[in-house]
Amino acid sequence: MSELPDTLSPEHLKTLYHITRTMNSSLEFDAALNNVINAVMQATRAERGVLMGVDEATGGLRLLVARGVTGEKLAEEDAYSTTIVNEVVASRQPLLTNNAMFDTRINPGQSIIMRGLRAILCAPMLVQDRLVGVVYVDTSMRTGSFTENDRDLLNAVAGQAGIALENARLYSVAVEKGRLEQELKLAREIQQGLLPRRMPEAQGYQVCASWRSAREMAGDFYDTFMLDEKTFGVVVADVSDKGAPSAMFMAVARSMIRSYAFAGFPPRETLSHTNDLILDDAESGMFVTVFYSVFGDGGRSVHINAGHNPPALYRAAARQVQFMPLGGRAIGWFPDNPLRDVELQLEPGDVMALYTDGLTDAENPAGENFGESRLAEALIEAAGRSADDILSHILNCVETFGEGVMPFDDLTLVVVKYTG
Repeated sequence: MSELPDTLSPEHLKTLYHITRTMNSSLEFDAALNNVINAVMQATRAERGVLMGVDEATGGLRLLVARGVTGEKLAEEDAYSTTIVNEVVASRQPLLTNNAMFDTRINPGQSIIMRGLRAILCAPMLVQDRLVGVVYVDTSMRTGSFTENDRDLLNAVAGQAGIALENARLYSVAVEKGRLEQELKLAREIQQGLLPRRMPEAQGYQVCASWRSAREMAGDFYDTFMLDEKTFGVVVADVSDKGAPSAMFMAVARSMIRSYAFAGFPPRETLSHTNDLILDDAESGMFVTVFYSVFGDGGRSVHINAGHNPPALYRAAARQVQFMPLGGRAIGWFPDNPLRDVELQLEPGDVMALYTDGLTDAENPAGENFGESRLAEALIEAAGRSADDILSHILNCVETFGEGVMPFDDLTLVVVKYTG
């Protein structure tokens, strides 16, 4: 999914949230197509809308749906400007023109001239930097134009649409195979695809993570993202339910947190706005515990806890571990969530371990929990090593403690070490 532009206003972010919920409301491919095109045309007030997907066999584009504002289907040869679509596919960037017939950037083709097109918006659908399709809308000479805000919103919607259609495509493959087990495995691939591919690379920090699912689809997730060249965010969260519903809820929650973070909102406002939007969607009935941290230059950091397990903080100078404050309620539980952020100055050698309850609740054959005290001991033992080694040591301690007992809950662990 492409990163969201920081020009999106709070109102646009709210619009994006509801569009995302609509697009992800069904895993049936045809229903997902209709959800996406309806959302796109409503958001941009376009006369005509087109979705095209990449054909895996040929690598070319194929028409998925094309219709007018009154719902009429459009013939493929009359549905879109090939000139515009080809330009967006080549550049992988959104394109806006309000003077299509005379825009020197696009060398208007016959399709633009014959249909008297005035304004055209087109954006790529990207999933993990992979092109999966194109979203296209236009209007004729008789109607209005598009704005840069429309372009930014369409680009953000296109990223969400790519994920929604990819999810629906994978789900349809599972349905065709006719086995629930295979459906769950494919759904888990969807979920894994939402996890970050690489850890943040910021001066003075080492970051690593591990995610283990106790079921085919987990309720845990983590996310990491660069906010600028010196600042990055870390999110560790746990959705109240498991299975397919929690995975879809997880995708929306992750998307909203990223949306507000990339738009420049500080951690407390990011989670507060996310809480309000999720509460607007009363149908889900789910909530998510979240710990969100922003790490910056010189060891400065801000942390906020929404009902999540308190991370373990190792202070190198004292060679001791303290656990962060518990904080407010889970996201999506109550309105007016009393969230408070905590500012910390990290010193060289300090280590923070963010985790879900699958770690501390892990049991041995006697029914004992691993607990916070054993986590603190494991962290102290390995604190002088690299972040990767610290993470491996903690996980090994959990596994040794369990003596082969199968985990009943998901386990997520993120280790951040400040080296100065």
